[in-house]
Amino acid sequence: MTEANLAEKRVWTKGMKHLKKNDSALAKIINRLGAYEFRLDDDHYEALVGSIIFQQLAGAAARAILNRFKQIYDGKIPRPRQYLDTEEKHLRASGLSPQKIRYIRDLSERIENGTLDLKRFSDLPSEEVVKELDEVKGIGRWTAEMFLIFVLGRTDVLPVDDLGLQKAAQKIYRLRKLPTKEKFEQLSKNWHPYCSIATLYLWRSQEKPQDPVKW
Repeated sequence: MTEANLAEKRVWTKGMKHLKKNDSALAKIINRLGAYEFRLDDDHYEALVGSIIFQQLAGAAARAILNRFKQIYDGKIPRPRQYLDTEEKHLRASGLSPQKIRYIRDLSERIENGTLDLKRFSDLPSEEVVKELDEVKGIGRWTAEMFLIFVLGRTDVLPVDDLGLQKAAQKIYRLRKLPTKEKFEQLSKNWHPYCSIATLYLWRSQEKPQDPVKW
C-alpha cells in the first residue's frame, strides 16, 4: 500500500479537516492562513547538503554561503563526486567551516561507495530513515526529520526539538514555558496522523505573511 504523501492535495484536504475538527487552536490558524502551498524538494542529496550548510546559521548568512558554494559549480549544488574532487581551499573560500566541509564529505563518500542509498528511503519506515541518516556525520535527528517532511513528504513527523515549533506551540496554546517532549505527545494525540501538517502551520503562524518557511 502506497503511503500518503504531503505532495498530494487530497492529503492536505483530509489533514486540514482532521486538524480543524480535533484542535480548536489549530483550526483558528488554518482558517486564518488558508491553504498551504507545499512542494517537495526532489533532489535528496541537494536537500541534505543545503541542510548542513544552514545548520546553526541565520538565514541570510546561510543563503550567502550557499550561493558562494554553488558558484564553484556554475550556480548548482555539485554531485557527490564533484564535491569530493574539489580542493578544500575553494570550499573554505565560499565560507564553509572545516566542520561542515567534513560533514558534506562524509555524506558524499557514503553515497559514492554505496553505503548510503538515498533513493531507497522512499520505501523505508520513517524511523529507519532517521536511523540511517543519523550515522552520517553532522546529520542528527532534527535534520533527518526535516528530510522526512520536505523531501519524502511524510505526513506524521513531529520535530519536538525544533525551537521554532516549541515557541509557536507555547504561544498558540498559552503555555508558561516551552513545551517538553511529553507535552508535545499530549498535544499531538489530536494531530495524528497529520503531525507534519500541524507542524507546518505552527511554523507558519510565527512567520510574516510574505516569508516562506525555511529550514
